[in-house]
Amino acid sequence: MILRRNIFSADAPSKKINIGMIGMGRQAMYANLLPFLQSSDCVVTAVCDVDSWRLTQALHAVQKYYGKLGCKGYRDFRELLARPDIDAVMISTPDHWHAPIAIAAVKAGKDVALEKPITRYIDEGRILADLVAKHKRVFRVDSEFRSLIHFHKAVELVRNGRIGKIHTVRIGSPAEEFPHEPSTISPPPPELDYDLWLGPAPQVDYMQKRVHKPHDLNSRPGWMRNLDYCDGMITNWGTHLNDIAQWGAGTERTGPVEIKATGKFHSDPAWNVLESFDAWYKFANDIEMFYQMDTPHVRFEGKKGWIQIAYPGQLSASDPLIFQQKIGPNEIHFPLRTEKADFRRSCKTRFCGLFRRWI
Repeated sequence: MILRRNIFSADAPSKKINIGMIGMGRQAMYANLLPFLQSSDCVVTAVCDVDSWRLTQALHAVQKYYGKLGCKGYRDFRELLARPDIDAVMISTPDHWHAPIAIAAVKAGKDVALEKPITRYIDEGRILADLVAKHKRVFRVDSEFRSLIHFHKAVELVRNGRIGKIHTVRIGSPAEEFPHEPSTISPPPPELDYDLWLGPAPQVDYMQKRVHKPHDLNSRPGWMRNLDYCDGMITNWGTHLNDIAQWGAGTERTGPVEIKATGKFHSDPAWNVLESFDAWYKFANDIEMFYQMDTPHVRFEGKKGWIQIAYPGQLSASDPLIFQQKIGPNEIHFPLRTEKADFRRSCKTRFCGLFRRWI
């Protein structure tokens, strides 16, 4: 028997993965930290945030779960990445930091799970993709929608031709909310390293409305409504829903050849992302996609009928009997596992099932 050379090395499948968490705000604490803590094949070794209060909350959560303090906290992500014992990182920062930190992590030899959207610009994505290939790292966008059973079921049915050849896909994204909040310039709170929070973004005076509420891990942060840091709902929810649309339409490895879009930006200077949009995409195979603000859903229309998934899990179809059909053993099947489990599995085995290749 010939064994792969990594079987007894630091990459051995039996080795626990040391995880570093970068960005410990609402998303990290709500959705990302616990699945790693609960996993038997990894250890959360380090957490990092430019807000010392959030960092303390993260350290307390890790200590409470493990029953001891074996995790170290960092303000600067570069110090975390410099640790040779950290195998992989989960990046949950504001969007404007996604590409710079991910690029630095890959160069530091870390596997990367990155919150969506991966990057804000096409050229950033190209740089990151090339570096991942060059350094032979595992990289995963941390979108959980492919792990939701109703989206998974609908896509398998569509990809196996249950509604015929696809010609149209319709996607709805939730409307952005703009609650009243004063636009007041003030000194940053003492627990926040505001200069490091800004990082690659334009230098502007601190305004709570543009960042996040102090001592709060529940409310939607203001940076998600400001174009210096984020593109708003069009990418926040759009990353999830358009990925499902591409997956079901079989166009996930390509892109549209024509695009037309209109939209209206919110008039508040601090909150200036799109408050409405209407986009149309055409692909080389003549599939058309329509994307606008609506109730969150994806609808596939084919020559023999349609299937729609309304978030979080309401399935409907032109013929409800479609959902009783079984996918045969020789038809297309997609593995169903959580995004965190998929990432850990790839880190341990060095095998990316999506590309069917060893890293």
